[in-house]
Amino acid sequence: MRDVVGFVCMICGAMHPPDFDGYVCPDHGNEGILDVRYDYEAIAARFTKDDLAQNPDRTMWRYRPLLPIDDGSNVPPLTVGGTPMYDAPRLAEAHGVGRVWVKDEGRQPTASLKDRASAMAVVKADERGAEVVTTASTGNAAAALSGICASVGRPNVIFVPATAPEAKVAQLLSFGSTVALVDGTYDQAFELCLEAADEYGWFNRNTGFNPFMTEGKKTVGLEILEDLGWSPPDAIFVSVGDGSIIGGVHKAMKDAVGLGWIDRMPRIYGIQSSGSDYLVQAFEDGEDVVTKAPISASTIADSISADLPRDRIKAMAAVTETGGAYLRVSDERILAAIPTLARGSGVFAEPAAAAAYAGLASAVDRGLVSTGDEVVLIATGSGLKDVPSAMQAVMRTGPEPMRVAPDIESLKSALSHRKDERP
Repeated sequence: MRDVVGFVCMICGAMHPPDFDGYVCPDHGNEGILDVRYDYEAIAARFTKDDLAQNPDRTMWRYRPLLPIDDGSNVPPLTVGGTPMYDAPRLAEAHGVGRVWVKDEGRQPTASLKDRASAMAVVKADERGAEVVTTASTGNAAAALSGICASVGRPNVIFVPATAPEAKVAQLLSFGSTVALVDGTYDQAFELCLEAADEYGWFNRNTGFNPFMTEGKKTVGLEILEDLGWSPPDAIFVSVGDGSIIGGVHKAMKDAVGLGWIDRMPRIYGIQSSGSDYLVQAFEDGEDVVTKAPISASTIADSISADLPRDRIKAMAAVTETGGAYLRVSDERILAAIPTLARGSGVFAEPAAAAAYAGLASAVDRGLVSTGDEVVLIATGSGLKDVPSAMQAVMRTGPEPMRVAPDIESLKSALSHRKDERP
C-alpha cells in the first residue's frame, strides 16, 4: 500500500495513518466509515493510461496501482472484472437519448458485481493473517465471498436473512460456506455479523463498515471509463441498497480526476425501490444521513432492500457531488424492466439490477436526461439469481409459451394464433 496516505473518517474528517488496522473511525463506533486516500501525484508518475492499455491482464487487478493492497499480495485465481459493456441502440432510441450502454456484471464468477469487493476482502484478510472471513448479505455479497473463498480454500461464515432467494443460498452451500440463516431482516443479520466477527476475530467483509470494499467495487467505474476511451458518459445509473456500489463508482471517478485521466465527472443517479427508499427520502428532504433513523424496507428487489443503508454517507456524496439525483421506482416498474432490458440489450438482470433501467425511464420522464446524453446502466447481477421474480415479470408482460404436439401441423396452428410473433 505504498501510495495510500491514510484513511479519512467520512463523519469527522479525522485522518488515520496508512498502517491503521481497524475498520472504522474509533470516535464514531460502527458508523465511522473510512475512505482510503491516495497520493495521486506519486501514482501518476509511474502509472499511465498507456501503461494500462498495454497490460494483458483484463481482470480488476489491472488497476493494482490504484488499489490498497501490498505489492507482494497474491490475488484469487477466479477471473473477477473485465465484464462486457454493450451498446444498446434500441434502448437509446426508446428513451430518446444519445447512447445507452449496459455494463453486464452478471458475467462475474458468482454472477454479480459483489465479486469485486469479495476478491478484495480475501486479499486483505490474507494480508492481516485472518483465517476466517465473514459477511452479512441479502444474497449476492454472500455468494461472492463464498465463491472467492472457495477458490483459495479459505473458511468463511455467512449471515443471510432466512428470506433470501433459494438460488442464492444454494450457491453458498455449494461452495461449502458455513451459513447462518437469520430469522430477521438484513440489518439484523448485519448486526449479528458485526458481533460475531468481534467475538471470534474473523475478518469482516461487511459493506459500509470495511473501507476496502469501496476500493474493490470502484473497479467497475474504472472499467467503464476505460471502455469509453476515458471520455466520461453524461450519466451513470446505479441501483442502491447499502450504497457501497454507488460509492465505489464515485470513487473511481475521483481517482480518474485525481490522476488527470478525465476532466469531468458524469452525473450519478442512484435508484431505489419505493419500498426501500431511505436515500431518496434523505435526498428529497435534505436530511442528514448520519442521524436519519432507519426505515422499514420491503421490496421484491432483495439485493437493494435495506432499512439503514450502511454506506449511506458515501452513497449520498456520489449523487450530490456529481449533480445527479436519487430516484424511486415501484416494484412493478422494476419487474417490468427485467424483460424490457433483456429484449432491448440481451442482458438478463435480476430485479435489483433491472432497477437501474427503470431509473433511466424515470429520469427521462422527469427531464433529468437530455436528448443527446450518453448513459451507462450498471446491471449489477444476473437474472438467474432470482428466477421466480423473472417468471413473474414475463408472465405479466407476455408472451406465454406455446404448447404444441410434436408435429408440424400443431406448430402451424399455434403460430396462426400468434401472428404478431416471429419464431
